[in-house]
Amino acid sequence: MQGAAAIAFCPSLSLSANPRKIAAAAARFNPISLPSSEQLRLRNDDSSLSFASASSSGRKLKHSWLITGQNFGSSKGASDGVVSRATAEITGPEESPKSKSFVETLVLGLLFGLWFIFNIYFNIYNKQVLKAFHYPVTISLGQFAFGTVIVVLMWAFNLYKRPKISGAQLAAILPLAVVHTLGNLFTNMSLGKVSVSFTHTVKAMEPFFSVILSAMFLGEFPTIWVVSSLVPVVGGVALASITEASFNWAGFWSAMASNLTNQSRNVLSKKLMVKKEESLDNVTLFSIITIMSFILMIPITLFMEGVKFTPSYLQASGLNVNEIYTRSLLAAICFHAYQQVSYMILQRVSPVSHSVGNCVKRVVVIVSSVLFFRTPVSPVNSLGTGIALAGVFLYSRVKSIKKAKPKTA
Repeated sequence: MQGAAAIAFCPSLSLSANPRKIAAAAARFNPISLPSSEQLRLRNDDSSLSFASASSSGRKLKHSWLITGQNFGSSKGASDGVVSRATAEITGPEESPKSKSFVETLVLGLLFGLWFIFNIYFNIYNKQVLKAFHYPVTISLGQFAFGTVIVVLMWAFNLYKRPKISGAQLAAILPLAVVHTLGNLFTNMSLGKVSVSFTHTVKAMEPFFSVILSAMFLGEFPTIWVVSSLVPVVGGVALASITEASFNWAGFWSAMASNLTNQSRNVLSKKLMVKKEESLDNVTLFSIITIMSFILMIPITLFMEGVKFTPSYLQASGLNVNEIYTRSLLAAICFHAYQQVSYMILQRVSPVSHSVGNCVKRVVVIVSSVLFFRTPVSPVNSLGTGIALAGVFLYSRVKSIKKAKPKTA
């Protein structure tokens, strides 16, 4: 950035106008601070002179000096008197890389915090609704419906750029939408049957399914270290399952099916997505998947549960209509918000870092749900959950080291 110090001379004011201004201006103007590489611009127009100094230091100084006189060119005119008028304009330096990095870190930390908070409240409100209203398919449809409304509003008001989707892209995204739909549906089915903490303990086995599916469909076989990190994951989940007070097979297998479908989505995204130059950003991809999931859930809901979310049906079931609707809406808001933020984080960090964050998030959700619902947890159950989560963290670290090796080779 270039700054300029300008001095203008004009014949209009007398020396006696205000002597204090002269002293103040002189104190503020420091010619020694000007750089040595000065450029002079002389402009003689109506007895005026302009003096400019270029600077790359990021400081922009502007000084104007008014000198009285009948004729600027004569020595008499130049000695009649001087009135000083000085102004300074200082512009801050350009944002340093450290400052920019700090801001990016702050934004990333805020996103992680929102991710955790929205996930906690989603599980709390969702569990409250599912305990009273035993129709997880209908609840899932409502959550996708709310997300679809938000996406459409974002595109309609240009809050996010509306994408131009080709037929090839839609064909590639459809399988992702199918497994995404099933993954969230199975999660809701599990939450309706067992405690929140147990559902998320079982869902800690996602890395196990990721390794199996990657080996089967992508030919990515795990190292001995990756396999070793999965041992505490499987063992911890088994230990927690044996000692879980709310255990039932429907809730367990629903959570396992959620793991399978969610990790299938990750594998399919690698295998079936369109060419890189035609690919979409994560937020747009999530928006399209949300709309597709809503469309897919309509016939599934009508076939499996029919229309059960009407006020008359809720009243006939002895439920508080306002309470169910309010908590369902809050759960839907948190559901869409935490997934949206998750994709925003994924655009800023590596998949391994995102996986580590997901592990920490699961710990936070488990602890908060146990405290909120006062879930009875035995010491052995806590130990099993802790071992499983520690295994997930270890798996994430092993994957991180594995990906870092090619860079150092």
